[in-house]
Amino acid sequence: MSLETLSLKETNDCITLTLNRVQQKNAINSMMLQELNRILDYAEEKKHCRLIILEGQEGFFCTGMDFQELTKKFPTSDSAGFHHWTSQYMATLKRFATTSKVIVASVDGAVIAGGVGLAAASDLVIATKRSSFKLSEALWGLLPSMVAPYLIRRIGFQKTYALSLTCQTVEAQEAHSFHLIDVLTDNPHEAIQEILRRVSRLEITTVSNLKAYFRKLWIINESMENAAVDMTTTLLSDPIAQAKIMDFIERGRSSLPWEPSI
Repeated sequence: MSLETLSLKETNDCITLTLNRVQQKNAINSMMLQELNRILDYAEEKKHCRLIILEGQEGFFCTGMDFQELTKKFPTSDSAGFHHWTSQYMATLKRFATTSKVIVASVDGAVIAGGVGLAAASDLVIATKRSSFKLSEALWGLLPSMVAPYLIRRIGFQKTYALSLTCQTVEAQEAHSFHLIDVLTDNPHEAIQEILRRVSRLEITTVSNLKAYFRKLWIINESMENAAVDMTTTLLSDPIAQAKIMDFIERGRSSLPWEPSI
């Protein structure tokens, strides 16, 4: 399979996807979203596949939306273009939460903004002590609108709100303490093998039923998804947010003195 933004390794019961945009610190572009969904489709057809592992490299798991692509691909007035991108991202989080495969985010480095969404929508998060997490959207006049429903489901309302408001970087030990990380380990491979051993005992239909039932217990539905997409689209079209994004791209910095970089 030809992939531009991901690399793939496969065994009979497991697919490992490595985010492969190292120069962009694994920022999410449209192609990455398309390819993630292609792999999810591919995995669904493989009845023996039980686990999908999503990992980063070079000290970064994922640093969120690719502002470079966004500003080059869409004019500032192109709300339809922004809406298409945000809809793609939101739909991908939903795929993570509803696929019959167990998705494990294996984190060994920085997770920022939309990258937090990929982790939060995964079934389990394994991380090393080198890992850190940050919701940086407010630095650019944006909100973690699409990340928040999945992050609240994982760590609770107040903690999600506080991380969104302060844009603080949370180190691995603290993230583990409030359940953003499920397994904190120096040996991710060993932890993944233990998870695979356990989920292999389950029927694939049981995993599907489990995900579907727990989704009904939470407040993520089509109305909320649409509201999240609309909010992000509106904010991306706002001149203040656009000016902050351009400032970051051109100068490599945010506008807040206590957070000089992402």
